Amino acid sequence: MELFHVTQDSHSSNVDHFPSVRRTLEQWKVLPAGSTSSQVADLGISIKKKIVSSSDTVRSVLHQLEKNHSDLIVLATHQRDGISHILHKAVAEPVSRQSEIMTLFVPHGTEGFVSLKDGNINLRNILIPIAHNPDPQLAVDTASTLMNILEPEEPTFTLLHVGDESNLPKAKTYTKKNLTWKTVITKGNIVDQILSMEKEHSTDLIVMTTQGHVGLMDNFRGSTTEKILRNSNCPVLAVPVKQ
Repeated sequence: MELFHVTQDSHSSNVDHFPSVRRTLEQWKVLPAGSTSSQVADLGISIKKKIVSSSDTVRSVLHQLEKNHSDLIVLATHQRDGISHILHKAVAEPVSRQSEIMTLFVPHGTEGFVSLKDGNINLRNILIPIAHNPDPQLAVDTASTLMNILEPEEPTFTLLHVGDESNLPKAKTYTKKNLTWKTVITKGNIVDQILSMEKEHSTDLIVMTTQGHVGLMDNFRGSTTEKILRNSNCPVLAVPVKQ
């Protein structure tokens, strides 16, 4: 685990100001109060904290990712759209897109699906939008693997297809006693339908396969995944298709 901070003034920042992983684990009763760094290591957790002085946050993060292989990026993101998105320099979206690494976006102001208070996992409703392109199987596989690791209580996966039933993409789902799978077919604007389904089903996590920008207008307006994460009220896990 690496905690990475980019600042224009490194003199005003200190790694001691980083969130304390050890204190969090103590709060979750994973470690006893007053634990030591060695006890964290005994759990198999390695923690690195780094501060870099730079005016280009995106480039600094991408450089760090090139130096150290990462399987997952976790980013808190300010949700901006329209003129606000144009006026403010984005960080989370270009980092995820250019790195082509699986990224979990947690909207600013939301707790996410892990309770900060006690570490409990709240993943009851997982939404997976599916289309023929990009192939949805990667998102389905990733969501299934995540559930096997976190073991939430009786999660429900909703495969959402916006389009005709005759054009429904095929995706292999995995039968397991505590897993529920269902498919919903609807019509309309893709982004609007995904956000509507998220609200209607009190979604805890959206998992989407993404292939980045595919055209000139996408470069300006953003991909479907980017439009979703700018407006979603829950975390979005973007699973990139390797180019």
